Amino acid sequence: MAVTPYAVLAVDAGNSKTDVALIAPDGSVSARGRAGGFQPAVTGVAAAVDVIAEALASCGAAADGGGPLAGHVSACLANADFPQEERELAREIERRGWGRSTAVYNDTFALLRAGLPAGAEPRGVAVVCGAGINCVGMTPDGRTARFPAVGQISGDWGGGGGLADEAMWFAARAEDGRGAPTELAKALPAHFGLGSVYELVEALHLGRIPRVRRHEMTPVLFAVADRGDAVAQALVDRQADEVVAMASVALERLGLLAEEVPVVLGGSVLAAGHPRLHDRLAARLAVRAPLARVTVVTAAPVLGAGLLGLDAVGAREPAYGELRLRFG
Repeated sequence: MAVTPYAVLAVDAGNSKTDVALIAPDGSVSARGRAGGFQPAVTGVAAAVDVIAEALASCGAAADGGGPLAGHVSACLANADFPQEERELAREIERRGWGRSTAVYNDTFALLRAGLPAGAEPRGVAVVCGAGINCVGMTPDGRTARFPAVGQISGDWGGGGGLADEAMWFAARAEDGRGAPTELAKALPAHFGLGSVYELVEALHLGRIPRVRRHEMTPVLFAVADRGDAVAQALVDRQADEVVAMASVALERLGLLAEEVPVVLGGSVLAAGHPRLHDRLAARLAVRAPLARVTVVTAAPVLGAGLLGLDAVGAREPAYGELRLRFG
């Protein structure tokens, strides 16, 4: 039987980008690659997994079925929100023959694993707030707490996309007189070089501004909040409250509310370090879960996928330190 050149193929696939890393048994990273967004609900499962193949090709790895690249594939995937989705994605990845074994996780588990201290047992809660929002928790005995996290129909609010939509809603109503005044009505169109919210709505609706650029509105929202705008501040405060609600419920489900436990935060919105967001979040969480220890992970999410992969192959302890070093 041929020996695979790598211990782990780590995959972190998000809505906007897909990262892969080929990891040697000692934790060193032999190659890294990147491709576009991973959206199986839009493109279908096979086409979504094709994006992983593109990421592998970008770092010079053969992904054409010529033999396993790694002993284990650790794939942390956005949009793997239900068991059926995890199974379908796992089958398609296995079909590609990239590893001798495969494990598929929702991408929030990568954040949780990356935020746990070296040598710590798998115990804690993670909240990711990037394009969307999600939360997972786990305990050493294998219990997990999860949310469907598919948007408004599953009770979610916020994330970068949600905040952008809310900011536009308030800006439009401020401009046409249906709502309270807010600086967002000038700041959002100005960011795109336009003179009014009406022009911005038209440009978005007709596709002159691609939908993918909506994420640019979220930093504008935070900047307006920093300048004291009441409407923008209320949106930032609600986002903090939503993060606390998800983390607290996950801790409660796992019986961890009264224990010292890590709460790991990540994703572009939380990793940006907005003072108002984090101050409110920390204050509210201290009331709900006074022993929780909040940490923010800014390392590339593929790190968590790699650590989960090292767990699966029974790597030696020095490999974990080497992998963390590679991802800063």
